[in-house]
Amino acid sequence: MGDMSGIVVGIDGSGHSERALEWAVREAGLRQVPLTVIAVHQPVISHWGSAVSYPEDHAMTVRIRDAAREQTDKVIDRLGEGTPPQVNINAVSGSPAEELLVAGKRADLIVLGSRGAGGFARLVMGSVSYQVTHHAHCPVVVIPADDR
Repeated sequence: MGDMSGIVVGIDGSGHSERALEWAVREAGLRQVPLTVIAVHQPVISHWGSAVSYPEDHAMTVRIRDAAREQTDKVIDRLGEGTPPQVNINAVSGSPAEELLVAGKRADLIVLGSRGAGGFARLVMGSVSYQVTHHAHCPVVVIPADDR
């Protein structure tokens, strides 16, 4: 993995997170710092309350990473010049807030959408952006939803 400094953006495949991704790509391009895209899906929670790992969890992670890579490539193509010098795509299974905070430990900036229509919205533990902004070691930019 190496050093994760640069900009970390959390996406969940929703329109809101697409805007966060665009902002993060542009910002990483301007600063000429690496961009790490984190796509999170939640593991299945058993009725005992613990996360259960199923074989299809891995397939899901691979699918999500591919989708995130495709979405990121599209954004980079669309923006054209001034792209980040390096782009890492990580798909993780777990709690979005936790994963973003871990990834953001050495980052210069964490970028999120204010709410996702996908996985992030269904979190029982409260809003991801709330948790991340309160616990991050670096500045956090929350891109507001485009509700026009």
